[in-house]
Amino acid sequence: MIRFLFIFCFVLSLNAQERFSVYFDSNKQNLNTLQTEALLNWMVQNKDSKILSLHGFTDEDGSTQYNDTLSSKRVDAILKVINGKIKIREDFKKISFGENFAQSAKKSENRKVVIYYLQAKDLHKEEEILGLKAKGYAVKEVSFPDKVIITNPNGTKSEYKLDVDFMKSLYNAPKGDKLKLNNLNFVLNTFAVTNESRGKLYEVLLVMQQNPNMKIDIQGHVCCVKSDRQDLSTQRAKAIYKFLEMNEIAKARMSYRGFGSTQPLHALPEKSEEERAANRRVEIEIIEK
Repeated sequence: MIRFLFIFCFVLSLNAQERFSVYFDSNKQNLNTLQTEALLNWMVQNKDSKILSLHGFTDEDGSTQYNDTLSSKRVDAILKVINGKIKIREDFKKISFGENFAQSAKKSENRKVVIYYLQAKDLHKEEEILGLKAKGYAVKEVSFPDKVIITNPNGTKSEYKLDVDFMKSLYNAPKGDKLKLNNLNFVLNTFAVTNESRGKLYEVLLVMQQNPNMKIDIQGHVCCVKSDRQDLSTQRAKAIYKFLEMNEIAKARMSYRGFGSTQPLHALPEKSEEERAANRRVEIEIIEK
């Protein structure tokens, strides 16, 4: 079973974000002398700033598991230096990307930790900058990757494009909203997701990882027939549920149901393939934010 664990942190809005990067030698988790000096100088210059998050990265050398561990160790090494010396936001996040990001052709640029922070002059509008002040429910300016690269059990890699706009919409959807997973297709008369559609699963996973308070109900629907004798609508919703569960999304945050063809968007029998495709769908309902 392919497993994928990936977390993405929000990117600050209003162009108020600041970032500072330190770079590591190949396969090293601690900074060399030159980069240590650069970090210490940054700390002196930013003693009144506030750190929001640390993002760790590696180049593509080594296995995915090794790189995930190495990027995490690099983040911990930087945190050990700065902790207690510069203010850190209470909901501070340590993010380890490993090799799963858009790699630079120059390997040395990929071996890094990026510090995201606010300067002292911007702290008075911290909540506004982070998108925590909004009318109605909170709307955050979040950033998601436009693709994922997955290492298969045989060592090969698969790349899936992601719908960034959909992920942002799902992330910010209020309680009670339903969003359709467009372009999620299954092998005919089965609950197996086609390989071309697997990116949709990662889109939901990324949002659930980024928003740990979100709870969802996964709802399956079929087209064309009045009776869902194979219970495909339930099995297809369950397939998405199991994917998220295998990738460590807690069961308590998810439920799934199948409605057969009892809630069609177009009356049965459908008049075109477009109507059949619209009725044959999986929707995500936001239960809790």
